[in-house]
Amino acid sequence: MPTPHISAKNGDFAKTVLMPGDPLRAKLIAEKYLHNARLVNEVRGMLGYTGNYKGKRVSVMASGMGVPSMGIYSYELYKFYGVDNIIRIGTAGAVSDELKVRDIVLAVSAATNSNFSAQYGLMGVPAPTASFELLIKAYECARSLGIKVNAGPVLTSDIFYDDTDDLLKWQRVGVKAVEMECAALYMNAACLGKKALTICTVSDCPLTGESSSSEEREKSFDDMMTLGLECAVSL
Repeated sequence: MPTPHISAKNGDFAKTVLMPGDPLRAKLIAEKYLHNARLVNEVRGMLGYTGNYKGKRVSVMASGMGVPSMGIYSYELYKFYGVDNIIRIGTAGAVSDELKVRDIVLAVSAATNSNFSAQYGLMGVPAPTASFELLIKAYECARSLGIKVNAGPVLTSDIFYDDTDDLLKWQRVGVKAVEMECAALYMNAACLGKKALTICTVSDCPLTGESSSSEEREKSFDDMMTLGLECAVSL
């Protein structure tokens, strides 16, 4: 301790970490939901906090955007800080016609166009999936809170501004939403024997042009944040 990207000391992180992409969302969650929240990392502005939620120790730390950033931060938390569970809470673009802005998606699995898995030297293509335990707990928590969720596969894409018709192709094979971090998180968890789940709120619909503002993405999505925290304290 510390790692090249995290300045926290041993024991500064709880066993379960919520990971939004945006550092300001991490700060918001810590200030709004956690009791006695303490800043444990601010290297490169990637804010991390540890506090208590309903009497249980919970951490929240930003992952940044994209597979490489999530790959670094989730690996270091799992490998060097003894974190057992990471719950990504972030935004996604709707791919399925069934989804609309502000709907919540539980990512059962994550297809990807990233080359992240090349490091493993596999003869085939891995199928990154959520921890079944975390997935079931999140689903049960959502039911008890009266929060509607949609569970299914997502696409983790390296491309934000996509001028092709690829999303329509992914739609045809059942992908519900597109985001940029889930596959890296799930692969790190699998390789390190840890647990991971991604919970996303639909912030826009790329195929229709509907979207929410950057301020809404930073400050709203309370249901998703509550669901992640409730799942964390149920572990």
